[in-house]
This record gives sequence, C-alpha cells and structure tokens, in this order.
Amino acid sequence: MWQSPSMSYQPPMSNDEFRRAGHEMIDWIADYWERVEDLPVLSQVEPGDIRASLPTSPPESGEAWSDIMSDVDELIMPGITHWQSPNFFAYFPANASPPSVLGELMSAGLGVQGMLWATSPACTELETHMMDWMIDLCGLPDRFRSGGAGGGVIQDSASSGALVAILAARERTAGQWRWDELVAYSSEHAHSSMIKGCKIAGLTEDQVRSIPSDPTTHAMDAQALRRAMEEDIVAGRRPFFVQATAGTTSSTAFDPVHEIADICKEYVAWLHLDGAFAGAAAVAPEFRFVNDGLERVDSYTFNPHKWLLTNFDCSMFFVADRQPMIAALSVLPEYLRNAASDEGAVVDYRDWQIPLGRRFRALKLWFVIRTHGAEGLANFVRSHVDMAKNFEAKIEAHPQYEIVAPTPLSLVTFRHVGGDADNERIRDAINNGGESYITHTKLNGQTVLRLAIGAVRTEQRHVDATYNLLAALA
Repeated sequence: MWQSPSMSYQPPMSNDEFRRAGHEMIDWIADYWERVEDLPVLSQVEPGDIRASLPTSPPESGEAWSDIMSDVDELIMPGITHWQSPNFFAYFPANASPPSVLGELMSAGLGVQGMLWATSPACTELETHMMDWMIDLCGLPDRFRSGGAGGGVIQDSASSGALVAILAARERTAGQWRWDELVAYSSEHAHSSMIKGCKIAGLTEDQVRSIPSDPTTHAMDAQALRRAMEEDIVAGRRPFFVQATAGTTSSTAFDPVHEIADICKEYVAWLHLDGAFAGAAAVAPEFRFVNDGLERVDSYTFNPHKWLLTNFDCSMFFVADRQPMIAALSVLPEYLRNAASDEGAVVDYRDWQIPLGRRFRALKLWFVIRTHGAEGLANFVRSHVDMAKNFEAKIEAHPQYEIVAPTPLSLVTFRHVGGDADNERIRDAINNGGESYITHTKLNGQTVLRLAIGAVRTEQRHVDATYNLLAALA
C-alpha cells in the first residue's frame, strides 16, 4: 500500500519574493533595452563556449535568485545575438515591445491551456475577436471573418500555417487521388517551411516542385507553374497545393497572385499565400498592395511577431473555408468532450493547429493593438519604409554598390559590384565587428547583401551608421 512521503513540497519562492524578483526582472529588461544599442549585435562566442561555462550537473539544492541572475549576466548574455538592437538588420525583425512583453508575462502567470473553449472561454473568444480586428486593421477580405465559412487562428509561426494548409489541401482531395500522386508547388524563392511542411505531411522530394522566378522581379513565373502542372497531369499526377509569396525572404518579391489563382482554379489546387513579413505593412493603407489577390486564396498567413510589435510567437493564419482543415485535424477523445463543443456552439482551436495544447497568445496582441492604435501601428511601419528608401538612395549613388531588386517596403537588397568574394568580405567584416548585423542571399546565382529594417528602436542614425560602414569597406 502506497504511503505519502514524510517531506512535502515547499515552493522556493514565496509570493512576496516573487513580487521583488518580478520588479527586478522588469527593471532588468528595461535596462537591457536602454543599453542594447551598445552591445555587439552578433554574439562573438565560439561553438561550445556557453556549455563549457555551465556546471556539468544540476544543483542538489535550490540556489538564491540573485545568484541565478548573476549567472544570466555572466554566462548567458555573452551568447545572445541581440535581435532587439537598433543595429539588427539581419533576416527579418523580431519585435518585442513593452505591451507585448507584459501580455506574455500575464499569459504565463495565468497559465491557461486554451485547447478548448471550455478550458478558458476568454482565451478562445479574445483570439477570435483579435483575428477579426486584424481583418479591419489590415483591410483583409471579409471571407476570412469568423462569422462566415472561414476564420482565423493564431499559430506559433508561418511554418505551422503552411503545414496546416497542406493538410487541409490533402483532405480536400480525399477519396479522389492517392497520396503518392499529389504534387505541391512553390517559387524557388519561397520560404523553406513549405518544403519542410510537405516532408512532414509525408510527401517525397519528387512530389514537390520549385518553380523558376522572373530574373528581374524575382517573383514566381506563373507560366512556368502552368507548364509544370501540365507535365505532372500528363504523367498521371495531381496538382493539389500551391504556395505563393507576398514578400519573399530574399528580396520582398511579390508573386503574381491573380495569375496563379487562375491556374489553381483551373486545376482545383489549394492556393496558400505566405505574407509572413510583408503582410504587416497592410496596417498602413498606402501599403495594401501587399493584399493583392487575397480575395482569391484558400489560406493566408502573416506574422505580427516579425514587424508588428508583438513578440514571438504570434502568427496570423486565415482560411476561407475551415471545414477541410477541421476534418484533417480534428480528433475527439472522450476526455475532451463537453456540452459546448458537442452542441457546436463554440470554436475549439485545437482543431485548427497541429498540437493539442495552446497558449493565450491573443492577450499580447490585444495589449499591442490597444496601446498603439491603428495609427500608431501604421506609423511604426511607415518609419521603417522611409529609412529603407533613404538607405536605398545612398546605395544607388555609391559607385561600388548597386541595388539588385525592387524595394517595395523596408528590405533593401544590394551588392558590391566587385563580385561574390567582395560581398562575403563586407558581410563578415560588418558582422564580426559587432556594430551591425546584416545577412546575405542568392539572386540570379550571385551573392547579394540584405539590410532588413524593422527593429523597434531603430532610427535613421542607426541605418546611416551601417551605410558608413559599408562605404568604408567598399
């Protein structure tokens, strides 16, 4: 017979101690934001340095909170690449604003598991409301509203959104074609998450097509897509999924969604649009060209955790018809049954995503939208586009640099005219110096440099300082 142990659990941190530590943590974060500009943007440690500095075994007894925070400063911070630095111009931004961080803190404190409406009604209903708010803020089509056949959900990333879209597209073909006959398509510049999603869903490499892009705009060649589909049909295969991109990672290229939608309609293929970075620009009405063709896609995703002041993870996923998605993802064990779900009176977001469990992500988005307002969000985006245009003009005027792709928003893609070796030299010199951080890509087989403006604290002087580094290295 089991007997209870003689020792009971005693929390190592009381509520009063938590209050003190919490205040200190907020101060630590605020202090970090104030000093991050002066830190080397790219971590300068070597592989294995951080692990080598940590104890080999966990402590036998609990340690003082002050000791833990000292180790954060001494052991962890050297290994941080500072995404919140105003001199971070790599990849795409990963914003963390004060109201967003506070929303994340509250979500953690509430500890909600929002898998069902019943497990916390506010978690579900606030999320549904935020998705509809985002439709208003960004001028998205009404077909994505929660009151119709479609709707929206917050995913952890655009990668998960792509996977959900692939599974929904597969579900729509159920009973018509064998799985090994299906083929998916995307541009050569589409995000790698599409290929990963296809692999997770069970497709082989032979079932995924990379479509060439226009050498000038770097957007998908729609006629090349049509030819690839026709060839697959002749070979007895079935085109079932196409991912177009509104703002590619390499150059912010926009695929011709209307042309692609015409082809998808002809071949009854699901059309998913990835606007992970660029979609946020639609909060400013003058940039709503990023929405072009949205009224014709089956699903759409973009990430407020990139360029809309909401910390990771927070990705908008919209679908025009939710039934194929729910059919693909819904599993209902007895222990999850409840009256509200059985009556069909509520949304259960567990059926809209890969995992069962989900966090209260809508809280931080609600805080951000209410704190900034529509105009504040629009001005945030506008400020970065203005900086990018200024930087682009300076690069165009420099005899040793050239712009290699259009700059519709805040990513500038350029190169040194000397060739790949010079571009790699310049990239490494800037990044190793710690004053700024940029990345590269390949366009038309050439190494080119990317400067992505979007950090919360970036000002024109930070962009100018990076240009001065580039000019000195030319």
